Amino acid sequence: MSQDNLVYSTDGGRVPTKKVQPARPKTDGIIRIRRETKGRKGKGVTTLSGMDMDATQIKALCSELKKMCGTGGAVKDAIIEIQGDNRDKIKLALEKRGYTVKLAGG
Repeated sequence: MSQDNLVYSTDGGRVPTKKVQPARPKTDGIIRIRRETKGRKGKGVTTLSGMDMDATQIKALCSELKKMCGTGGAVKDAIIEIQGDNRDKIKLALEKRGYTVKLAGG
């Protein structure tokens, strides 16, 4: 029996589990911005994907973009969702920071 499957040991009680960081998504470094309405009851959201950042950087960027647009939003599976159609504002803000940005269809 390997130590990885050990749940309880009489030696020291509960065995602490190892925390695994989620793998960073492989991207080409181009941030793709699109507007989506599917599955949202007609409400449009602006989604950003393809960021070459870790989870904390993505959350920080999402927070800044929400403040800039004055709307709500969230991060789901390394994709930033900002409420409303804010593609142009977001594109300008990201280009000023030096990111490569593409407006995708939608």
